[in-house]
Formats: sequence, structure tokens, C-alpha cells
Amino acid sequence: MHQHDTSTEVLTQAVVRYAVDRVRLDPPPLDGPRTLTELRAMAGRTVTPQGLGGLEALRVFGDVLAPACISVDHPRFLSFVPAAPTEASVLFDLVVGACSIYGGSWLEGGGAVFAENEALRFIADAAGLPAEAGGVFVSGGTAGNLSALIAARWRWRQRAGGRHDRTRGLIISSKGAHSSIAQACRAMDTDEVQVTADAEGRLHPEHLRAAVAALSAEDRDRVFAVVATCGTTNAGVIDDLTAAADVAAELGVWFHVDGAYGGAGLLAPSVRSRYDGIERADSFIVDPHKWLFAPFDSCALLYRDPEVARRAHTQHAEYLDVLHGGEAEWNPSDYAHHLSRRARGLPFWFSLATHGTDAYRDAVETTLAVAKGGARLIADAPHLELIMEPELSVVLFRRVGWTGQDYQAWSDRMLAEGQAFVVPTAWAGEPVLRYCVVNPRTTLDDIRLIVDSLA
Repeated sequence: MHQHDTSTEVLTQAVVRYAVDRVRLDPPPLDGPRTLTELRAMAGRTVTPQGLGGLEALRVFGDVLAPACISVDHPRFLSFVPAAPTEASVLFDLVVGACSIYGGSWLEGGGAVFAENEALRFIADAAGLPAEAGGVFVSGGTAGNLSALIAARWRWRQRAGGRHDRTRGLIISSKGAHSSIAQACRAMDTDEVQVTADAEGRLHPEHLRAAVAALSAEDRDRVFAVVATCGTTNAGVIDDLTAAADVAAELGVWFHVDGAYGGAGLLAPSVRSRYDGIERADSFIVDPHKWLFAPFDSCALLYRDPEVARRAHTQHAEYLDVLHGGEAEWNPSDYAHHLSRRARGLPFWFSLATHGTDAYRDAVETTLAVAKGGARLIADAPHLELIMEPELSVVLFRRVGWTGQDYQAWSDRMLAEGQAFVVPTAWAGEPVLRYCVVNPRTTLDDIRLIVDSLA
């Protein structure tokens, strides 16, 4: 299995050709899911004692399995938060796999870690974090939020000098926060106070202060972090980051900002002022696989003071001692709740290095313009109602007179026809529609097609 012979060379050429052909598709097919019964019938048994052979396994993937997956980079994949990796980032993902790089330590992957840190520095500068800020690329926002909050709790307990070693901690967030914040609290056995959001889903400063004032002295002593969001997933709005930072400072606790989706807007001059206060964050995440044009999976996790994170997360074992002696180098495994890791930040770094940061700025601005232009189409359509003006690239709207069943039937039909992937969501308990634009190849004509299909 580990020798490069003639058959491996043939397979190499076939795999590279498949990858290149897929990258060059413009647009790619939208495709769609198949049932388990259908896939079993079409693919057959794929794992056998003798093996199918590389070419046959590739054929099964290309002819059966790949078409049963929705193409997240299709310009009319507008549900959830899509992805739009650059060709450079996708192609370099092949290189990362081929190089067999372990990205957990400087000893084993110093060159890769150096490049990843260059990309992290670009994000830290966009957020206005200090020169000493740093972090690591983890798998996604859920891992990033959890790791940041673990560091926050560690600092809170260290500062208490042992008084809180057995105390159940508490964080303050917004009802508009991503579900991964609540998941992190469950994983950490931590309590969460969810502050009532305003009418557009933002963390409301007055409600935040009221929630703090309502805490007992004992509960206030348990608070170790305030969490804000810059770009909520459902509505794409930005919390009042300055107000959240003020409250965190008054409480003397950690200030974390979840920008998994919306943090990329920092690059756009047209909306940059809405992020004021983010420069005060103790930790911040943004997912390049969302709006920064990298392939899955990649979340940039940054700390104002990486030393806190290193002390919170470093794992100690005899066989790891060699990584922590002598001159202090940057070991990515020390900055999150992981040890083994691939150098998942390299495709993002390569694309940044290839295209330059100006191209990233322009691409984000393009998506913002399309999202807002689409909102105008919706506002002007007599059969549709715009729920709120978009702040970033998420647009919420309703079809007049439709029920949840109507929305789902329309969504299913659009996907089955290969037209678009737009699923219903809920707003204030009402079924509505939502689209999210992060793909610079999405045009106003794509949004117009959706608007017209709802007539």
C-alpha cells in the first residue's frame, strides 16, 4: 500500500485530474441528497477484503457519492452559512495532505506553524488586537468558543487563588448567541445567563446591565466571561461590542467575541465601524471556511494574551517534555483543547499569500453589496416582506400568506430542480426565509431568480 508503483501513478493522475476539474467548474452542480436505500443500491459494498482498486473507488465517489452531497460553493447555496473557497486554497489543501505535516508543534511543523501565524496576524491586525496576540487554527467555531472559554475559566480560577477551584462558573451571553456557546457551557459544566436581545437579535446594553444587576453577590462572583457576537448566524447582526466590553471590564472578567460567521466583515471598510470594541476582546474567533474563502475546516482562534491560553491548555506527559524545553517556540497544540492537529490554516494562508489582502477586502465588499441589493429586490416585491435591513450579508424575509409547509415545499422543489438551496428558518416564532451571501460569485441575478420563484 505504501509503494509508488505504476498503478499508483495512474491513480495519482486520475485523482489530481478529478480535483482540478472540480475546481474549474463554474458553477459547480448544486446536486442534492440521496436516501440511504438509494446509496446502498447505487454504491454497493465499498469496503471489501480485496479492495475495489483506486480507480473504481474514485469512480464510485465521482459518480455516486459526490453527487449525493450539496455543493456548498454553488452561488445559489444560500442556506446556513455557505463556503466559497478560492481555487488557490482548495488546490493547496491537496498539498497539505500530500506533505504529511503534523501541525501540533514547532519541532515537527515549524514552517507550517510560521505560515499559519502569518495568517493569524492578519486577522489580529484587522481586529485591532495587540502585537503580542496569537492563537491557533481549530476545526470550527464550536471548538474555538469552547477553547476560549476554557482559558477564560482557567484565568478566573487562577486569580481566585484556589477559592473557585470547585466553584461552578457562570458566563453571560445573549439569546442571539450561537448554539455552540450553550454547548460549551454543557461541556464545561458551567451555567449561562442569556440576556434578552433587542428586536433585531442584538445583545441589548440595558438588558445586559439589568441582567448583571439582578445577579446575587454569590452569582456575580461566579461570572468568568461575557460573550458577544459579531454577526449572529440567523440574522447577521453585530452586538454592541463596546457595551459588552465595558461590562466585562467592570466585572473584571474575560471578554470573548464570537465572529465565526461575521468576523470577516472586519475587512470591509463599509461596515468596519460596527465592530468598534472588538479590539478590547480577550479572545476572538472567525471561521475562514465561512466568509474568508478557505476550505473546510478552519477556525481562527485568537487570544489577547496567548500565555494565558498556553497555561490553560498545555498537556503534560513524559513523551511531550521535549516540546517544552529550551527556547520557547510556538506549539499550536498548547492553545486549544486538542493535541493532534493538521495544519488546517495553511490553505487560508496560501490563498492570502497568493491573492493579497486587498483582494479579500474587495471580495467581502462584493458579497455585502449583493446581499443588500437583494434586500432591495425583496422590499420592492409585492409578494415579499423584508423583515429588517441587513447589517452584514444575511437577509431575513417572508412570503406574504405562506405557512411553514409552503416554505418547505418551495425549498424542496428548488433543490430538486437544481435551482437553489434556501431553507426556511424562524424569526420571533414565525417561519420565514433567510439567505446568506458569502460567495463573490453570487450575483444579484441569483437573488432575483429566488425572488421571482416565490411569486
